[in-house]
Amino acid sequence: MLSGEKILITGPAGQIAYPLTEFLSRDNEVWGIARFSNAEDRGRVDALGVTTRAVDLGSGDFDDLPEDFTYVLHLATFQGPGLDYDEALRVNAEGTGLLLQHCRRAKAALVMSTASVFKPHEDPMHVFRESDPLGDSNVSHAPTYSVSKTAEEAVSRYCARAFDLPVVIARMNASYGPGGGLPTMHLDAVAAGEPVVTRWDPCMYSPIHQDDINGQTAALLDAASTPATVVNWGGDEPVAVQEWAAHMGELTGTSATVVVRTQPGTLRGQIQDTTRRAALTGPCTVDWRTGLANVYATRQGGSA
Repeated sequence: MLSGEKILITGPAGQIAYPLTEFLSRDNEVWGIARFSNAEDRGRVDALGVTTRAVDLGSGDFDDLPEDFTYVLHLATFQGPGLDYDEALRVNAEGTGLLLQHCRRAKAALVMSTASVFKPHEDPMHVFRESDPLGDSNVSHAPTYSVSKTAEEAVSRYCARAFDLPVVIARMNASYGPGGGLPTMHLDAVAAGEPVVTRWDPCMYSPIHQDDINGQTAALLDAASTPATVVNWGGDEPVAVQEWAAHMGELTGTSATVVVRTQPGTLRGQIQDTTRRAALTGPCTVDWRTGLANVYATRQGGSA
């Protein structure tokens, strides 16, 4: 557990970052930075007792930000529907380097990456290890995402060595909780009688519940190193969208329909080898069925 630390979190209003910010702010001095183009988002973070600053990471202007943070959690990211690779690289890659340079005196930094950096494999049941080839996963809703996140990883690795800053690069899988995430979006769709749309059959993930993300963060920071540590951050149970949709139908008492819209060149599956992560954090504590039941109870008023 982290206690009594001065922690900087980027993108603190985000789906993963907000509950993590809430969790860490109970026992630590937490600062949060983002563009905060939405005043309501900043207000929610301020209400947690977090010190916020409006910062454009890609600008490198950190004049209003201290340099004495003990830990950095870099969760902010650029995802856009267009093909502006310059902007994606400016924010995700250059912005990460400028941030880590500013916070180079920290004990450790966690840089959130994504399973989307892996080169697509034709086998949907392929289990991706950290050492597997990287490539463009052609994410349809954010075409620049995987390329710019790979660049972010490279910059982070450079910063770890150049600034002697311990860094852990965590490749997030399908996170979920009451605040959102792909499984939560699908649960909402099933509850509303709408189809679940996915890429392949089966379309595999290694979903991880927000409670496990919160609980594993300290251990991952402890694993930060120079050169940087790279670790898959997913759950311990591989699950197909088709399987979790069927379970969602049982939870909601509705009929779940899954529509497959094939997207050539994308990742057919995102099963991660979590051996390295489990050695650092221990096993996950929330199995996916329990996790979805808890999310449903929170969002839809069902019983867990």
